Amino acid sequence: MDKTWMLAERRSLRFEIGFENFLKVASDNAKDPNNIPCPCLKCCNNGFGSIQFIKDHVFFNGIMENYDRWKWHGECSYAAKHGLSEGSKTVEMNPDLGIEVDDVGNEDEELSADSNEFIQFVEDGDKPLYPGCTKATKMNGLIETFNLKARYGLSDSCYSDILILFGTLLPDGNELPGSVKEAKKILSTLGMEYEKIDACPNDCILYRGLHVAAQRCPTCTASRWKLAKDKSERVRVSAKTL
Repeated sequence: MDKTWMLAERRSLRFEIGFENFLKVASDNAKDPNNIPCPCLKCCNNGFGSIQFIKDHVFFNGIMENYDRWKWHGECSYAAKHGLSEGSKTVEMNPDLGIEVDDVGNEDEELSADSNEFIQFVEDGDKPLYPGCTKATKMNGLIETFNLKARYGLSDSCYSDILILFGTLLPDGNELPGSVKEAKKILSTLGMEYEKIDACPNDCILYRGLHVAAQRCPTCTASRWKLAKDKSERVRVSAKTL
């Protein structure tokens, strides 16, 4: 199944057609149509909602480009049922995620090495951020703080210091990671690596694919770079990054 549309500008016809195909796969395999994992850059499959919810989030936040195997949306089982690939003989429903997942020998071998670690991270992610906390989980705390790191371009050492500070301010027994290395390990295991992409300050395009080397937005002509006080361009300092 072609995934190159995920690299296209999300207002383009190419992206729209590919995204509609993704939504069909997700909808056809969803047990609960109001509880589908959202692959936008903010939720990273950790938030759930309806097809319209996912449409809105992806339009405003963009989609996870590295999520090129839609395992949380039943891609394998969908392909098997529609004759798009070979090898899948049995399909069963995953009651926790509300999607159908492939049950093939080769697939089992591929996932078996990391499955126990993955399951452990998922279960840990549902723990309260600290004992008695009812407003946030361990995963919420990790994703929200990591989003801040990416949004404001914080260095790894700065982010680690923030985690340490928050850890001392929160009650004993809190579940916040103690370092950027630990945080990245959890996100990597869950398939949530974050890639920063330059964007037009007016949200016209993302500087990737055909526009990766562009200096100005081809739609509104706005500069890719921030402007200094004298209105000169500060090359290599992006005006907006997602």
